[in-house]
Amino acid sequence: MKVINVCGARPNFMKIAPLMRAYKDFNTIEPVLVHTGQHYDEKMSKLFFEELEIPRPDVNLEVGSGSHAQQTAEVMKRFEPLVLERNPDMVLVVGDVNSTIACALVAAKLGVAVTHVEAGLRSFDMAMPEEINRVLTDRISDLLFVSEPSGLVNLRSEGVDPAKVHFVGNVMIDTLQFNRAKADQTKILGQLGLSEKQYVVVTLHRPSNVDEPAAFGRILDALEQIQQDLPIVFPMHPRTRNNIQKMGFGARVEAMKQLRILEPIGYLEFLKLTAEAALVLTDSGGIQEETTILRTPCLTARENTERPVTIEQGTNQLVGTDSSKILEAYRKVRAAPPSNLAPPEKWDGQAARRIAKTLAEWQP
Repeated sequence: MKVINVCGARPNFMKIAPLMRAYKDFNTIEPVLVHTGQHYDEKMSKLFFEELEIPRPDVNLEVGSGSHAQQTAEVMKRFEPLVLERNPDMVLVVGDVNSTIACALVAAKLGVAVTHVEAGLRSFDMAMPEEINRVLTDRISDLLFVSEPSGLVNLRSEGVDPAKVHFVGNVMIDTLQFNRAKADQTKILGQLGLSEKQYVVVTLHRPSNVDEPAAFGRILDALEQIQQDLPIVFPMHPRTRNNIQKMGFGARVEAMKQLRILEPIGYLEFLKLTAEAALVLTDSGGIQEETTILRTPCLTARENTERPVTIEQGTNQLVGTDSSKILEAYRKVRAAPPSNLAPPEKWDGQAARRIAKTLAEWQP
């Protein structure tokens, strides 16, 4: 069975890597790897592929940036001829980025089976572009691989045929487990002069946080207080960096003596940073999952999450952008970090193998 596997953005790389490894044990699967080029930074893409040991893509569509409509349309325009040429039995998409829905749509309209890895996640916030991508991709998928129990509940409530749905666990955690020892060998803490459990990691990229001056300002209010207590390490998205200047926050940020702004860093160094942090403040879905396994307290600067199991397990809290709420949660975590935490069901490093086995046995 020929399977085109699509990745487009950095969060996809961590999900596709364990699948490409797992296919090697199933000689009935012929995988083709397609990089849409949605995240096109050569240095960062190359670094992630090397660190995660992902094979060189068979095809790079080199789509680049643009508005949501432009990017989705360009992926579809470039992906359709490839599907017609390669004639796959299946197109597998992961996550919730524009490449996910674009390639799923192309495949479905050409009558090619669609598989969605990380299906069923719902924030119930249709103002999020990712939520639209998730819901639509699930509606046109023939196989839906679910990472946590909430996905089963959501798909059932939406009327998806249970025969299409498989609870397999979390491929992001496969990648974390596979790379944990390598990440421990990195020298990032020493290079930054940090001590274990004596610093905070921050990541922010969502438009609702970094494109809105009021929300961004409230988060900075909290960071001003936190950095008086502990150093803050902030690998910064280029758009976030640009907005700091555009919104007039440059002087405030420069005045924070214990705020360390970094260029985006590789997966292994970031894994080491989050594993040893006192806590993480983020608006990323994937980091909510990783901190759950690392048992690092996570404060999520959002009003909702499509990954409720991370809250149920006790590592993650939704704090929104209210500075007082962020600071209250920060102080509680510092006083009493969560303990005795069990990993979510099937987050055991074997999700990709379960997926590959299901694909190998699948009959249309």
